[in-house]
Amino acid sequence: MYTSFFKRIVDLILSLIALPFWLLILVIIGSIIYFQDKGSIFYNAPRLGKGGKIFKMYKFRSMKVNAPDIRNEDGSTFNSENDPRLTKIGKFIRKTSIDETPQILNVLKGDMSLIGPRPDLPEHMELYEGIEVRKLEVKPGITGFNQAYYRNTVSWKERIQNDIYYIDNLSLWLDIKVLLKTVISVLKREDVYVTDNSIETKNKSKVGV
Repeated sequence: MYTSFFKRIVDLILSLIALPFWLLILVIIGSIIYFQDKGSIFYNAPRLGKGGKIFKMYKFRSMKVNAPDIRNEDGSTFNSENDPRLTKIGKFIRKTSIDETPQILNVLKGDMSLIGPRPDLPEHMELYEGIEVRKLEVKPGITGFNQAYYRNTVSWKERIQNDIYYIDNLSLWLDIKVLLKTVISVLKREDVYVTDNSIETKNKSKVGV
């Protein structure tokens, strides 16, 4: 009952409550992003949704226009506190996770949930092995079990296993715990960046993130 109906109602209610506050953030942060390099305010990224459906996920742009897309060896997105691709405001909104707040619009549209597995890139569909495709059984979330408890401290494959654990144990109580833990992690700015220098990275096509 919770996963099939009540979860969507909670998503809509909380998103509508948060919307006026987000519009204020949009005016302030959006203006700074634009006037810093006259580029787009948003970065609209294609992502895998429930059932493998591809949707456009909204983020505030934190990188310079036409910044190169750098990935970790496992295909996950590279991030670093000293990443030269980040704009000045980009460093701030990354640390505070403000860059993810436009996904409230994705929740209202029905592409995402407030709580759920973080969405993967479309090309990751071909990299799933065995039961890993189960990650697509639910809507992706603005935050999730892995994001709240592990953030960027585990590999992409480990994140998928954590996502499957979340799906198998999905409940209102688990979502409440994930939400509270996310708030604590964001306020403490825990594990925002990957700190394992042994991770090899590689350049791919240029995009403005």
